Amino acid sequence: MKMIVGLGNPGKKYENTKHNIGFMVVDRLAAEQGVSFKKNPFEAEIADYFVNGEKILLVKPTTFMNESGRAVGPLMTYFGVELAELVVVADDLDMGMGKLRLRQKGSAGGHNGLKSIISHIGTQEFNRIKIGIGRPNGKTVVNHVLSTFNPEEAAVIANSVAKAAEAVDDFVAENDFLTTMNRFN
Repeated sequence: MKMIVGLGNPGKKYENTKHNIGFMVVDRLAAEQGVSFKKNPFEAEIADYFVNGEKILLVKPTTFMNESGRAVGPLMTYFGVELAELVVVADDLDMGMGKLRLRQKGSAGGHNGLKSIISHIGTQEFNRIKIGIGRPNGKTVVNHVLSTFNPEEAAVIANSVAKAAEAVDDFVAENDFLTTMNRFN
């Protein structure tokens, strides 16, 4: 079983903001598979589908970004998801707009959603797909991550979301994140 977690904030207010790029990726995957998200007792919305007999869970924590681990940790335990089967998709301020980077481990790098997951699962060694949202120009970090994409950025991000979804599909098919990293980095 694989668990793909998109990070973001729940609710219409945050729907198309930079911080919700993880939600955008898992939403795209769900649409491609023709599945929909349902709430569950683990403070998350989950959609699932099967690839070659293996269950794939798409997860959107409903805890708000800073408490994402509160949903991810218990879900991993409940479903018996191994670290190698977890992929977290998140935004990254330190990368240029739309840049994609896959990693197998690393620090939170100041990202509170990743920090929460690390705290709840007890390790930094999990697969992640990061999508650059760039640094704020004259805005505070909070205002930047909670702002929507302008038309130029939206076109770049649409391509990045598609590429990230393709990377997830590759990982699911190959069953090896290192191979996927080498293809997409």
